[in-house]
Amino acid sequence: MRRWVLHIDMDAFFASCEQLTRPTLRGRPVLVGGVSGRGVVAGASYEARPYGARSAMPMHQARALVGWSAVVVAPRKEVYSTASRRVFEIVAREAGVVERLSIDEGFLEPPELADTSPDEVRAWAENLRRIIREETGLPASIGAGSGKQYAKIASDAAKPDGVFLIPVEEQREILGPMPVKVLWGVGPVTGAKLHQMGIDTIADLAAMSRKEVEISLGATVGLSLWTLARGTDDRPVAPRAEAKQVSAEHTYETDLTTTGQVDAAITRAGEGAHRRLLRDGRGARTVTVKLRMADFRIESRSLTLSYATDDLDTLLATAARLARYPDEVGPIRLVGVSFSGLETARQDVLFPELDRQVVRPEPPTTDYEVGVRGGESAGEEVVEIDEPPPPSGWRATQDVRHPEYGHGWVQGSGHGVVTVRFETRTTGPGRTRSFAVDDPVLAPADPVDSLDWGDWLAEREAREALADG
Repeated sequence: MRRWVLHIDMDAFFASCEQLTRPTLRGRPVLVGGVSGRGVVAGASYEARPYGARSAMPMHQARALVGWSAVVVAPRKEVYSTASRRVFEIVAREAGVVERLSIDEGFLEPPELADTSPDEVRAWAENLRRIIREETGLPASIGAGSGKQYAKIASDAAKPDGVFLIPVEEQREILGPMPVKVLWGVGPVTGAKLHQMGIDTIADLAAMSRKEVEISLGATVGLSLWTLARGTDDRPVAPRAEAKQVSAEHTYETDLTTTGQVDAAITRAGEGAHRRLLRDGRGARTVTVKLRMADFRIESRSLTLSYATDDLDTLLATAARLARYPDEVGPIRLVGVSFSGLETARQDVLFPELDRQVVRPEPPTTDYEVGVRGGESAGEEVVEIDEPPPPSGWRATQDVRHPEYGHGWVQGSGHGVVTVRFETRTTGPGRTRSFAVDDPVLAPADPVDSLDWGDWLAEREAREALADG
């Protein structure tokens, strides 16, 4: 029976989300990353790529390559994660089982495509792309082949915004001339070793004998690569068995301004995340508290215990140790708690009451610290803080709202004036307006509002509330 595995990859996902919600940016070279020029490019639109700009490149280098036409926007994680959830809800609805790989890609193996023709597979994939485009406005590329490896290679060939098939009877012809580095497991070291052996293409690797592969590359990794090169990949498509974390967060209509309100919000989110942890059946080692301030700065602080636990008092006390309050960070509009480092084995400790005590450490003194991660040792604290606003109070590309003009984003600020372009996904390119930086009617806005998916978001929240009981 002919097998068809599909790989879906959302095209230039971060940049596409920005162009979707900010119509003025459509067709322009967009770089997603630090607007101050620090850090690296998180995403580059297809219009920026001909200049040589790409993800993971230093932002100052990408800006120099693209030149004056570059549009640099700060990442908006809430928008990307919301868009990802909606896209993969559609994919699951149409395809059934989905194996998510990341925020913007995954494998699927629709049962109705088993033993069908390439034309039928192409029609199915084009229909899925059409539905995603109609419901979300986002482009997707889909590749299909007889296994995961070949579907992934095909989706790369399908970009941007297309479909590419590698039928099993054409695998050797299509894959053979490709560089061997496109195979999973061929990194720089293995690639250099293969090159020294005169193995530069998939066909070169496939032509080796089993014994040659075992001697030169090893009986495990080498044979796995050799099998892929020869056209066999029977790995199943299955959802990732276990979540990496469980979480709950709540946005408040009225900003939290007191210590008691924040403590109650942390308890509420912590109890919600705990209910999900109990359903998961594992214990957690790492507790993270996320705060979004009234000006939409985000701060996340984490603490890792020396053991995994599902004890509510311990987890809430750990979350309380990470709390920050309005007198430190200003009014707070969102509070979230997540548990990660999930393990099946849970440990009883000799003096559990010590970990149930609420002991708040001194707040970090770092004013700007982005992307700090890691830490498996007991008690190691991790802090992630968004870039602080400039002295004017408004950051370039920040989402704002005006009572008359609606949702917009900051195009620039200086000399006491802030310029805002008012537009969302549904408005088309918007017009700009200028205001005094201290104009009281201009307020920070939720970036997710730029998607204009109010009905879908309300339905999803209702489903999640029902699931939580």
